[in-house]
Formats: sequence, structure tokens, C-alpha cells
Amino acid sequence: MKKEKSNTTGKSLSPANRGIKRRSFVRLMGGGIFVFFNTWDLLGLTAPTAKILRDTPDFNAYLRIDEDGTVHGFTGKIEMGQGPITSLVQELADELDVSFSQVKLVMADTDLCPWDDGTWGSLSTQIFGEAMRAAAAEARAILLQLGSEKLMVPVAQLEVKNGVVTDKNNRNNQVTYGQLAKGKKIERYLDKKPQVKGPADFNFIGKPYHRLDAVPKVTGQAKYTGDFHPEGMLYARILRPPSHASKLISADTTEAEKLPGIKVVRDGDLVAVLHELRDKADEAIVKVKGEYSGEEIRVDDKTVYDYLLNTGAKGNVIDKAGDLETGRSLSKSLFSSQFTGPYVAHSPIETHSALAYMEGDRMIIRASVQTPFPAKEDVAAALKIPSEKVRVIMPFVGGGFGGKITNLQIVEAARLAKLAGKPVMLISTRREEVFYDFFRPACVIKVDSGMDANGKITMWDYRVYFAGSRGSDTFYDVPHRSTTAYDEDDAAPKVHPFGTGAWRAPANGNNTMAREGQIEMMAAAAGIDPLEFRLKNLKNEKLIAVLKASADKFGWTPAKGPSGRGYGIACGYDAGTWVAAMAEVKVDKVTGHVQVVRVTVAQDMGLCINPQGTKIQLYGCVIMGLGYTLSEEIKFTGGKVQTQNLDTYEIPKFSWVPEIDYVILDRQNEPPKGGGEPAIVLMPGLIANAIFDATGARLYRLPMTPERVLEAIKKAK
Repeated sequence: MKKEKSNTTGKSLSPANRGIKRRSFVRLMGGGIFVFFNTWDLLGLTAPTAKILRDTPDFNAYLRIDEDGTVHGFTGKIEMGQGPITSLVQELADELDVSFSQVKLVMADTDLCPWDDGTWGSLSTQIFGEAMRAAAAEARAILLQLGSEKLMVPVAQLEVKNGVVTDKNNRNNQVTYGQLAKGKKIERYLDKKPQVKGPADFNFIGKPYHRLDAVPKVTGQAKYTGDFHPEGMLYARILRPPSHASKLISADTTEAEKLPGIKVVRDGDLVAVLHELRDKADEAIVKVKGEYSGEEIRVDDKTVYDYLLNTGAKGNVIDKAGDLETGRSLSKSLFSSQFTGPYVAHSPIETHSALAYMEGDRMIIRASVQTPFPAKEDVAAALKIPSEKVRVIMPFVGGGFGGKITNLQIVEAARLAKLAGKPVMLISTRREEVFYDFFRPACVIKVDSGMDANGKITMWDYRVYFAGSRGSDTFYDVPHRSTTAYDEDDAAPKVHPFGTGAWRAPANGNNTMAREGQIEMMAAAAGIDPLEFRLKNLKNEKLIAVLKASADKFGWTPAKGPSGRGYGIACGYDAGTWVAAMAEVKVDKVTGHVQVVRVTVAQDMGLCINPQGTKIQLYGCVIMGLGYTLSEEIKFTGGKVQTQNLDTYEIPKFSWVPEIDYVILDRQNEPPKGGGEPAIVLMPGLIANAIFDATGARLYRLPMTPERVLEAIKKAK
């Protein structure tokens, strides 16, 4: 491979420790200009994540310029509906000075893309996007160096537009990126890093672009895991236990084996039936009889909140100021509340799925997962093969919301493919999807607060049990406060009877409901308009700005609650974004039905890369938030999950969707923040506060079903 030395500001890239993979990469991709970057240096990652990247065999990001001028960007991020497939292209095009159509993104192919710990937490834009912009700025500087050498003029005399490097003093003296790339294989990086562009130089960033995956998705051209059918592929169904507490003792496969074309595979506790037709595998699995043992935890969806409070978990004080007793003594009014939230499923439209097959001596995986690189390592460990012998190639993913971080079905499919010697497709049924979900955990939040005669908050004692602390920040100006988080620890190591995990803005929705519900309660007792009460007790300029922006767009007029209008407010913070919303609801006091009429959201999210993408994400947050606010709840007894399908787990309907309006504050000179989660954290508190304003009834438990609404109205009378 030809190596070229750069001029005074750059140097050739040493292949030490990474040469094999780099050579393999170039061999796979062919000719062109390659620019390599140490991703973790650019990302500014936390120490644990940076260590993960450093400890992997290859932690380099790549850009490639083809001979025809096409720019390929390589990212370990996946596309599951959140939009980096478009926003990252905008960023690359701007920093490289090429057209939008010149950029092609390669996402989450573990042979081609840089290691990535996973796609979650609205980090694709605010973390990786910034790294990719820095990489592209460096690539542009390198291309200018190459152009300088080709045109024999100083770099300072050059300019770039649409991938054409031009001598400013002689417009006929020019060369394209494609011409520079022709016949070359160059690895290069710079010691002195150039600055990324500012708003005055943007051509694509900040402008609305329709999603690049929109047309293939609505026309059915987009490929998901289930759309791939390699020759000889078999569908698999696995014997599943009746409860998370169940341990398989024995399995009788006699009847299943009698069915024509059925192949039975057993490997320890893994018992599966395989067939070239999915419905035949479905018929066979019900004929496999399993015998189980196990002892159930004595808890269900009705007793879970008392159960959580009695686990003996030790609290961790995460915020403290002043003295709570002093705060109580200064309070004219005291308030005490308990808020609860159930286990909630992710319920993506595409269930977990995985296709696994051998290609020579390598295991190839296509799967619906948020963590392709950890999945690669999991498969290698399960099969006891080097990780270089596993490749994960990501198709589109039909939703994740934090629920596709673990890799059970991928490992199972790989094990079955190795045992069967044929490609194996494993697609979870909806029942399996719910059973093996890592639910948003059930939780209890207790809040004690106080205020003086002037409506100033004097005391705040906040205790959150098993939700997590994200979003538990007080935000309001309280001199005497404490926040304590109770989570699984040595005293309570296995609290939940099944798996729990991240769920879109984990913990924040529950914490925001508790905080904003308590604030609204105090405002009503003080006889102060809830917006005025918040502004009176806030010094945070970011929250003040989004509250005022939301109020202006919504058309808020002051009134003390409950006013009968059905207006609600909530504000908060997630993924680096400050957010506030206002809503109007109508409550049927006979049936308990809640109809959300309109919602207005204001976000301070720094630089907004793609306003169109932000709008879609914001709408999705509002609509998805309606479900876990009004209807979604897992029913269970011990480790037995009784909720099994969408007939009993009700997600939002089209008839629920309100009028949605929004404001994105102009913050072009600030770094971009996340847009995939902020608005959803407000929805439970927002709607609960609007129900209170409409009826005088305060709801403390999610979901706010018609029965619970009626019960609260009855208590309020």
C-alpha cells in the first residue's frame, strides 16, 4: 500500500498495533483517499467508555474519498428511526465542502466501521456527530494539502466548493477531490487539528432535510433483518420457560420430531426446532414439552410498590444543601406525596430478530440490535472463536428505545447456526418480545416539601426508589434540599423478578412527574398561577427561557389552579437539552377518558443540525409519551409475565394524537445536544397537571387509566 508523507503539519500514520485491520479495511474498500482518526481522542468520552474503546483491537474512525468524488463516512451508530442517517450526512457535507448528494454513510458494519459501544441516550448527534465533524474538518485540511501539492500553490491560496479545490488567483487551476483520490491509497492524519465551521459558513447544518431513509421505508425497499433469506435458511423457535424463575429440568421433543422437515437442536438448556417455513416451526415448538423447577418471588403488579419500599436497599445521597429541619421550620405549608410507576415494555414495532450464518470460517450476523460491536464480542465468546471471526452487518432497525441493547437472540441464533450448519433466522414472537424485555423498572418516589407565606420553596426532601436518579435534579431554587436514590445494592442485589434496563430517557419521566407534580401542588396551595410559581422559584436561565417560549407559543394566560381549563405545565432536562411543555386536556368525568387536545414544546438543544429531524423526534416523544402516561403497564405474578401481546398492552392510537406545536430556541453558537428523549420525559407530569387543572384531582400513579382518573376525581370531591 502506498504511503505518502504530508507536508509540514502532517505525518504518515504508523500501522503499529492496528496494521492488520487497517490493511483489511483498505483491501475491502479498494482505492481512494483514506483518512484515519483516533475516535476516543475526538469524542471527549467519559473514562469508562474511553477505556472500552482503548481496549478494543481497533478504535479508529474512517473517511474515504472515491475516485468519482463520493465521500464515504463510517460510523458505528445504527439507524433505528432517530435520524443520524441524515444529520451526519449534513455535518460531513458542510465540513468537507461537498454537496449533500456526494456523501454516503456506512453504518455499523463491524468490519468497516469504528468501534461504538452502542446507539442510545441521544448521543449520536451530540457526541459522535461532533467527532465526525472534527474528523471531516481534518480530512478537508488534508485534501487541501494534497491539492496544494497537485496545483503547486500554497494552501492559503486555495478554496473548496462542491469537492473542487480551486486556486483563488487562477480559477482555471483546479482539481477535484475525485481526481486527487484517483489511483491512490493514502493514510494520513494531522498533528494540528483545524477548527470546525461556525454558523456563518453552514450550507447544510441547521436546514431542514427529509430523512434519507424515508422513501425506502414507505415504499418497502428498506431491508430489516427479516427481509434477508440466504439459501438454505431455517427458521428457529426455541422452547421458552413459563416464568423467569423457571429452570429447565428436561424436555420431551418426541412429538415435534415426528413432524416432516423438522430438525430438533439441543445444546444444554437451549432446545429449538428448525424448519424452512416459519409456520411449521411454530407448529412444532408447541409439541415440545418442558419440565421446570423454580421458586417464585412473592410479588405482583399490585403489591410491587410496598415490596420495593421493603427491600432494605441503602440510599445514596446524590444532592444536598442546607438543612432539612431548618427548611421545615421556615415553612408555613408542608406537602408530602408518593408517586409510583409500573414496569413498562419497549414494544418496538419490529421484535428482536437475528439472522446468523457461516461464511467460510466466519460467523455473519444481521440483527435488530442497538449494540452491534458488543454483540460481536458476545457471539465470539459464546462460540469460543476469535472476535475477528465474527462480523455484524446492520440492516435498518424497527425501533429500540433502549430495549435492544442486550443480545440474547443474537447469541442464540449464532449457536443454532453453528449447530445446524445452515443459516438460521430467529424472530421473537410478540409474547417472547414482552417476556424477555428489559422493562423500565417499577419505582416509588417520595417527596416532602415546604414553602413560606410568599410562595417561596424552603425545603425539598426527594427520595427515589429503583427508578434511577436521571431527572431527579431539583432545578428550583431551594436553600434546604436533599435527593436520595435507592437502587439495587448488596442489601438488595436482585430486587426485580425479571430484567430491567434503559427505556427512552430512563428514570427521567418518573422523576419529572414527581417533581413537576409536587411543584404544581404547591402552586395551587399558594393560590399562584403555576407558570408564575415556577418563575418565582427559578434562577436557571435555560429553564426560564424554555418556559417563557412555550407559554408564548401556547398562548398561556395566568390563572390559579385548578382553573377548569385543563391546562398543564412541565419542564425538565435530558440529553443536554432543556425543555418545557404546556398541554390542554379534556376529561370525561363520567367515563374517566382523557383526551389530550394540544401540546406545545419548547427546547433549548444547542445547535439544531436538522430541524425536520428534530420535529419528527419531538412528535414521536409526545405520542409515545401518551402511551406510558395513560395506558402502558406490565401485569405479572412473580416471574410470570401475564401481559403477552398488544391486545392487553395498549400503545397510543391515532385517535389519541393531539395537535402538536413546538419552538426550537436559536442556539447556533452552542454545541448540539440530544433531541430523541427530552420531550418524552415531560408527558406524565404534564398530563397529570392538566388533569388536575381540569378536575381538581391529583393522580400519583401511572398509567392514568380511566378507572384511576375516576377514582381520583371521587377522592377530590
